Amino acid sequence: MKLPPLKALPVFEAVARLNSFSLAAQELAVSQSAVSHQIKQLETYLGEALFLRSGRQLTLTEEGKQYLEAVGSALLQIERASEQMLGREESRLRLACFSSFAVRWLIPRLPDLQRALPQLDLALEMTIQNPQLSDRVADCFITIDTSSPAFSYELLYTERLFPVCSSDYWQRICRQLQLDRQAGEDREALAPEQLAAFPLLSTQTIFNRQAGDWQAWYKVVDLDVPATARMQHFSHMLLALEAARYHQGIVLTNDYMLSTLDDADDFVRIPCHHLVTGDSFHFAWKTSRRRERGIQALRRWLVDQAEADGLR
Repeated sequence: MKLPPLKALPVFEAVARLNSFSLAAQELAVSQSAVSHQIKQLETYLGEALFLRSGRQLTLTEEGKQYLEAVGSALLQIERASEQMLGREESRLRLACFSSFAVRWLIPRLPDLQRALPQLDLALEMTIQNPQLSDRVADCFITIDTSSPAFSYELLYTERLFPVCSSDYWQRICRQLQLDRQAGEDREALAPEQLAAFPLLSTQTIFNRQAGDWQAWYKVVDLDVPATARMQHFSHMLLALEAARYHQGIVLTNDYMLSTLDDADDFVRIPCHHLVTGDSFHFAWKTSRRRERGIQALRRWLVDQAEADGLR
């Protein structure tokens, strides 16, 4: 078995992660010249430059990024295998997921997770866009991207959007449209055109264009957004839902946004059709790490929670 200079691999990982020779030297408790020597030795062995140096700027080359992906994963597996042999049950995991899913669904459940899996030390990495599937980003993910063949996926939720407003705003709608103010499944159904008489709160990130969510919702019933509609735009669903909570109009939201928090009772689901966006949320982990106890324990807990909540 022909291996590279093994002492250089943790040094390379630290420099790449910290983006600094000096910070890597501090973390590893060695001199900066020792770090430079190890990186030079590794680059000589590989015959490739791993870093681009421009003044004080340090960036990974494309070859360096590819090497880090493989080496970082291998070092993590060695660390976890060693911890298991030493009898250390605690698992440290970084989970990257959408900020809306984290804030509205996952974070309220963390006390239950800590009771169920006290050995799991979970760090959350919140993202606005779909997280990049890479060990450099996190150990596991909640994602709508299932394209990487290096990962395994477990379905948690298939997204649908439906209109909601605050309870107070629903009373205003009932008064203006002269509807019975009844609650529950017996509410009088509204025509899509009737919603356009009220401000429509739009989330740009769902379809990556302004008003894309409402355009898609109206298209389900072969309609365009009425020209008279008043549209207020938000960059994120969390912002749009908060505006609805403060009686500013009608928002399209999904099941997990209203499934946990106490303020879910502040909202009324307006009796109209829903929109299936085509996005499915999956728990993802690198297949090569499938035997790690922490990842599999977290996977089972997430699936159980999604099933109990009616998401799955």
